[in-house]
Amino acid sequence: MANIGFIGLGIMGKPMAGHLLRSEHTVFLHTRSGVPDDLIAIGGIACATPREVAQQADMIITMLPDTPDVEAVLFGEHGIVSGLQADSGQFGARRVVIDMSTISPLATRVFASKINDIGHDYADAPVSGGDIGAQNAALTIMVGAEEAIFERIKSVLELMGKQVTHIGEIGAGQVCKIANQIIVSLTIEAVGEALLFVSKAGADPQKVRQALMGGFAGSRVLEVHGERMIERRFHPGFKIELQQKDLDIVLTSASALGIALPNTATVHELYNACIAHGGAKWDNSAIVTMLEKLANHEITKKTE
Repeated sequence: MANIGFIGLGIMGKPMAGHLLRSEHTVFLHTRSGVPDDLIAIGGIACATPREVAQQADMIITMLPDTPDVEAVLFGEHGIVSGLQADSGQFGARRVVIDMSTISPLATRVFASKINDIGHDYADAPVSGGDIGAQNAALTIMVGAEEAIFERIKSVLELMGKQVTHIGEIGAGQVCKIANQIIVSLTIEAVGEALLFVSKAGADPQKVRQALMGGFAGSRVLEVHGERMIERRFHPGFKIELQQKDLDIVLTSASALGIALPNTATVHELYNACIAHGGAKWDNSAIVTMLEKLANHEITKKTE
């Protein structure tokens, strides 16, 4: 049984922490808005700061919105590092920080180096699967870490995900997540275009979606986001502002590598348009609303 710290209890983090609490592990919790009562009710131990979490745990997980948030929680005042440095030696072995946020691969490598310099270990383990995957412990988890560290943390990650893959060394998990976000964002936009076309052409979008699910066009995006588009259910989910943050990372990383990602850039601009129309907090499937404005047509749900 391990002492696990979990920092960041948002749409994704809260159910992830819940799965850990239902295991045999002791879980120390922190989030800026205060630890939810229902997590405390099932055994979660609330901590006032990331430092306090780090002082109690031998494995510390972060699930935060963006690169600056991870940096602040790690290295800021009352951050994780200050807790690791204050350790009296009660844990003996090196402890490990596992960042499950989606952040810059370059920053990830810098953060890992700093954690290594004070005698502890680091893994990047971003996730895919959205709020539904988090709730069902069915996330795909992409891990960048030394092989020995991966073996150490794998059983804990498996409590939150159905597919846990060791991609490579530090930063490789974030690189894999970038690839994931390219595919996901372009597929969401493609599903929006297809359903918009179907509706404008006079066919039933829901029946077309059902038919396509059985063919080569079938995907999790068509299943989940296609339904959201048809039903006009745009509460998150995964917020557009976070999708846009991820695409910022994608395009910045591509620029650093000297490659062009033209279709990703187009989708990035459509999400910019969503934000300009007040949609930062909408679900990322709401990209379809910008396509609808361009077409001057809204997807119409057929009635029997």
